[in-house]
Parts: sequence; structure tokens; C-alpha cells
Amino acid sequence: MKNLKLLIVAFVLFLGATSFTYAQSKIAHINTADLVQAMPSMKQAQSQLEKIQKTYDTELRAMAKELDAKSKQYAAEAETKTEEQNRKRVEEVQTMQNNIAAYQQQALKDLQQKERDIFQPILDRAKTAIQKVARNKGYQYVLDSSEGSNVILAEGFDLLADVKKELGI
Repeated sequence: MKNLKLLIVAFVLFLGATSFTYAQSKIAHINTADLVQAMPSMKQAQSQLEKIQKTYDTELRAMAKELDAKSKQYAAEAETKTEEQNRKRVEEVQTMQNNIAAYQQQALKDLQQKERDIFQPILDRAKTAIQKVARNKGYQYVLDSSEGSNVILAEGFDLLADVKKELGI
């Protein structure tokens, strides 16, 4: 009888521990890259960013064209100018080259900042939807199964369809 009680207590403890660990490990996964790419606002953001990039590219091409024209003109006129004039022209060309390089660096920096400013609200909206769906379905953890996210195997529940539904995609 004592062994039976001990066996029942052991069984109840085993059952309790098993259900506790199961409840603690409710995990789902989602490919956030696919989700974000499917969002209509992402396409608009990419289009907006491309327009900004084209503006910078156009300006850089115009600056490079002007530099090229001056360089050719100064090279053609070099023999007819004094050494002092040629030295000043070389300095002018170098200043133009430095200005182009500085503009290019600033354009890249501005473009990166614009990218963050444009994409952050989209990413926040996706994250909020993922959290809402996960909480509604009772998941404590959601892993990102996007390429390069270090998730080796994602055979559990995939939240992508439910989150798309939440976002109206």
C-alpha cells in the first residue's frame, strides 16, 4: 500500500513536471522578411527610397560631368596658361573632386537615415501584429525564421498567415 502511494505521488509529480515544461515551451515561428515584403506600405516605401536615390544619383552625375568638362578644358588650355594659373586650376579641380566625394558621403548617410525613418514604422507595425497574434494564440516565444536568422529547423506553428490576416494583407 505504501509503495502504491509512493508510485501515485511519483506519477503525479512526473505528470505535473511534464505539463509544466510543455506549457513553458509554446513556440511559433514566422518569416518576418516575407511578412514585411508582403505589406503594401513596404512597396510604397521602397518606391519612395528609390526616388530619393535617383535624385542623389542625378546630382552626382551632374557634378561629375562638370568636373570632367573643366578637367578637359584646363588640360587643353594648360600650355597657354602660366604656371601659377595652372596650379590654381589644379587646386580648383581637386576642390571639385573633394566636394563630389563629400557630397557622395553625405548622400549615402542621408539615404541610410531616410531608409531607417521610412522602414521603422513598417517594422513596428509588423512587430505589433506578430505580438498580438502570438498572444491571442498563447505563444510565449516567436522565432524569426527568415534567411540568416539562425533558426535551423522551423516545423512548429507558422504565424505568417495569421499575421497577414491581422494586417489585412
